[in-house]
Amino acid sequence: MDGKSRKDIKPGIEVDVVLKKDQRTGKRTRGIVKEILTGSSFHPHGIKVKLQDGRVGRVQEIIQ
Repeated sequence: MDGKSRKDIKPGIEVDVVLKKDQRTGKRTRGIVKEILTGSSFHPHGIKVKLQDGRVGRVQEIIQ
């Protein structure tokens, strides 16, 4: 599942995100969602989240 809809993302789930510094390469980082930062219900580049380790990125995939 992609991370473009806010309704699919909840704190505590495992996701792959692209960090701001990795946007050019598209390198993904895996982590657990701590907080959802995007206010809108949809974002074409992925919902922005803060991971439990404090890093911030846009969700590319939700890990089932």
